[in-house]
This record gives sequence, C-alpha cells and structure tokens, in this order.
Amino acid sequence: MIVALDLGFIFAVMALGVYISFRILDFADLTVDGSFTSGAATTAALIVAGVNPWLATAAAIVVGLAAGAVTGVLHAKGGINPLLAGILTQIALYSINLRIMGRANVPLLRTQTIITPLREAKLLGTPVSVLIFLGLGAVLTAVLVWLLSTDFGLAMQATGDNQAMIRSLGVNTDRMKIIGLALSNGLVALCGALIAQYQGFADIGMGIGLIVAGLASVIIGQAIFGQRTVLVAASAVVIGSVIYRLVIQLALMIGFNPNDMKLISAVLVVAALLLPRWDVVRRLSARRQERLQKLTEPYEEGAAAADAVEESVR
Repeated sequence: MIVALDLGFIFAVMALGVYISFRILDFADLTVDGSFTSGAATTAALIVAGVNPWLATAAAIVVGLAAGAVTGVLHAKGGINPLLAGILTQIALYSINLRIMGRANVPLLRTQTIITPLREAKLLGTPVSVLIFLGLGAVLTAVLVWLLSTDFGLAMQATGDNQAMIRSLGVNTDRMKIIGLALSNGLVALCGALIAQYQGFADIGMGIGLIVAGLASVIIGQAIFGQRTVLVAASAVVIGSVIYRLVIQLALMIGFNPNDMKLISAVLVVAALLLPRWDVVRRLSARRQERLQKLTEPYEEGAAAADAVEESVR
C-alpha cells in the first residue's frame, strides 16, 4: 500500500494537469496520453546520454509545454474540434516519442536519476518517500491555486466558463486556451518524467489510456470533496489520485488480473460520475451545504454590518 501512496502522489501531478484542461478550460484534451510518454521518453533518453537528471526532467516539462501548445494552436487558430486536435497531437507524439527514445523501451538501470538517492538509501516505498511526494503534490497544488487566483488565472477560468463574456471584456481567449493547455501538458510530462525514474524505464506504451486515470482522479476527488473553491477542488484532485491508486492496488491484492485494470478504471469513472446523482448522496450533500451555511452566516452578517458602518462613516 505504501507504493500505491507513492504512485498516488506522483500521478497527482498528472491529475492537476488534467484538472486544468478538463475543469478550468472545459477542454477534453486527449493529448495527455502522448505528452505523458513524451515526458518519460525525453527524460530517459537524456539521462542515458549522460545529462543531469534534473536538467532532463526540466527538458521533459518543456516538451510537454510544446505538445500542449500545439493542441491549443490547432484548436484555437485552426478551428479544429477539441477532441480531434488532441487526437492528432497524440498520434503525432507516438512517432516523435519513438524518435526521441530510438527504440520502444529505454531502461534506466545503473543510471543516476533524481530518485536514485531514495532508492540507494532504501527509502523508496517507505513513509519517508510518501512524505516527499506528498510535499511535491502540496507545492504544485499551492502554486496552481495561487496562479488561478491571479488576474491571469481568473481570466483563464472565465474562458472555460463563458468565452463570449470574457472576450467582450478584451481577453484573448485563444491565447488563454493555448497557455492553459501548455501548462496542463507540462504537468503531465513532468509526471511522466517522474514515473520513468521511479519505475526505472520509459516505454512507448506507458501513456495509453492514461487520460482515464486522470479523469478518474479529478472526478472521484471532486465527487467526494466538492469544488466550492479552487483550493478545495485542486486538493480534491490530489486526494482523488491517491484514492484511485489505492483502489487499483486493492483490486490487484484481491486477485484481479492486471489486464483488467483499464476496465476497473472505466468503472470507477462511471461510478464517480453517477455518484452525485444518487438521492442519498444528494441529500447528504444538501445537509452538508446547510451546515456550512449556518457556520458562515455569523461571519457574513458581521461583514455586512462592518460594511454598513463604514458606509455610514463615509
């Protein structure tokens, strides 16, 4: 289970990327399957060539940014359907990733990676590594929440909510989509780079179907914890990633065939989508909202009174 927690927090980086495209921009981006592999392939190829692993990881992020930007340009400037734009980029990345690696699989055995110190100290798969990856997820979540709280982030959120409205205020929505998709796939590629170094190899097929895992993390987390604020929504995504990995690990421990994992992932997504529609869950959610309303009413009344006093003084 400790390894599942490790993987849960690492894959939370990818889930945050999917959150940007899926929730913030309302863009069903299938580039994820390709950009994840691009991050892993770039990092593995550079590390094997003798490049510093930190620089190799940074290069992976740049490749992911470029992949997302291409999808954004295809959609925003080329007028191509979002799904088709993502599929086209994903297909192109398959050949590009093969070119980067030179073969279908690149092992990282006997090479120095950013995970090597943990592996040599026998801390990988222990509470120490869990805390380290938890810290990574917390830092990235904090940065994302801060970014989305800025004027730029608010404009990006408005682009996903109501393009016509925010465009009338002078915001270039095409630019917002391109930048948002670039950031999304940059995080996905970073996750691919970390997973390649954690598992010790990069494979051309390691990103297949990964969009389902990303969506499962986003939907499961927000189905349980909601998305009242950006902080709650982003934190829920991280927790959803951990829950998803724990469920997968539990399924393997019970005796499910590893080949059934994609099916289990699909079932989890369907269950998370249907869960909020159930009457029992709706009632519980309504009661929780009522309790929160009662807790916040005194503060809201106090703030209103303070505003009234300030207005009368003026």
